[in-house]
Amino acid sequence: MAEFAHYPSLRERTVLVIGGATGIGAALVEAFAGQGARVGFLDIDESAGRALSERLANSATPPLFVPCDIRDIDALRGAIARVTDAFGPVRVLINNAARDDRHKLEDLSPEDWDQGMAVNLRPHFFSSQAVREAMRDAGGGSIINMSSNSYLLGLDGYPGYVTAKAGIVGLTKGLARELGPENIRVNALLPGWVMTDRQIDLWLTDEAEQELMQQQALKRKIDPADVARLALFLAADDSALITGQSHIIDGGRV
Repeated sequence: MAEFAHYPSLRERTVLVIGGATGIGAALVEAFAGQGARVGFLDIDESAGRALSERLANSATPPLFVPCDIRDIDALRGAIARVTDAFGPVRVLINNAARDDRHKLEDLSPEDWDQGMAVNLRPHFFSSQAVREAMRDAGGGSIINMSSNSYLLGLDGYPGYVTAKAGIVGLTKGLARELGPENIRVNALLPGWVMTDRQIDLWLTDEAEQELMQQQALKRKIDPADVARLALFLAADDSALITGQSHIIDGGRV
């Protein structure tokens, strides 16, 4: 059985995962809790969030779940304040929330576009803004913005989503310059096709898997835990001089 790294700098550090109840987010919450971090996570899915909290209740510091519709920026700021009140200043922020709903170019209305950006891009900025002052005053930290390899591949079927994921990389570069003097690092993490329950249930077929394995250099499907392990490194002091970068984890597909 494989053994993976432990990061002493993450012990008792406050970590906030935006969109942490299911999929990659749940793997992030579990991975950071396993490092002894104080983990808060937000999600609109209350039942999944509470179930994850119960499953991890025996962690050194049980994760704190705060239900939140991140499209409401005031609610987002309030939820971040609750995590800060409970655990102290956020030193690691992971902007993971996303919806990769398929849509056709001709069907996307202005309202649909705005709703997509309200989940897939806007919270990345406003959550970073909300944690900035306390993170700076605590000595710095790490912000990890979850993008996707989809815009690098030029995938079709969800142009609004692909646009948001490209925008996240631009935001990451800008914030890295903005916040670098405050010892706040900002990086983007670009997963490939990760086998979450949602992806398996909705889109994974035998044909799609066969095509994926032909495209990837590494002939293994990507698990949410694989993504979480890269996030651990980017959050820990081991990556102290890495900022403004896009880190691709897609089995060599791009």
